[in-house]
Amino acid sequence: MAATVSFLSKRPAGLPWVFPLTPRANIHPNSLHPTMQFFLAGIMQGSHIGPVLHNQDYRGRIKQLLSAHIPGAEVYDPLADHATSLEYDDDKARETFWYHNRLCRTVDVVLAFLPEASIGTAIEMFEAYEHGRIVVVVSPMQHNWAIKFLSHLIYGDLEEFEEAVIGGEFGRKIVELLQRSRPEAGQLS
Repeated sequence: MAATVSFLSKRPAGLPWVFPLTPRANIHPNSLHPTMQFFLAGIMQGSHIGPVLHNQDYRGRIKQLLSAHIPGAEVYDPLADHATSLEYDDDKARETFWYHNRLCRTVDVVLAFLPEASIGTAIEMFEAYEHGRIVVVVSPMQHNWAIKFLSHLIYGDLEEFEEAVIGGEFGRKIVELLQRSRPEAGQLS
């Protein structure tokens, strides 16, 4: 079962998207937000010099995990809507870049997969953190300052993240963070 992206259809054509947020006070401590909006960030071009993408298989795996184990998960995958983005002209690329960064300000959770550094993902994490959103990172680079200081939860690899999702730990920690007004990075790591 694929993660739902129904929230995208609510955006009026030509207008920048801002997610409506449900008040955090209405979250029951033992249940997840009725809908929980995730932005699936992660390495795309990385440090490639040419117009090449890193392997993107992680996207399907993460979307499947969230869909199967996080009730109400709505996952926005920027690559799914922009599969041909490497072919965009500068105007379309710029519009897409800024749209995604604004989107990270409004979702509940930015979930970033970083097996290595990614400038774009670091910017998305910063936007989310600066606007009081939760940032979760899957990365072995736990000593990298951007990861260390902008993340609320850090998992060393996909296997560790998968175990936390399936076992319920991830969902519990996200609910706890959502109940706080502005979580400080590293509070539950």
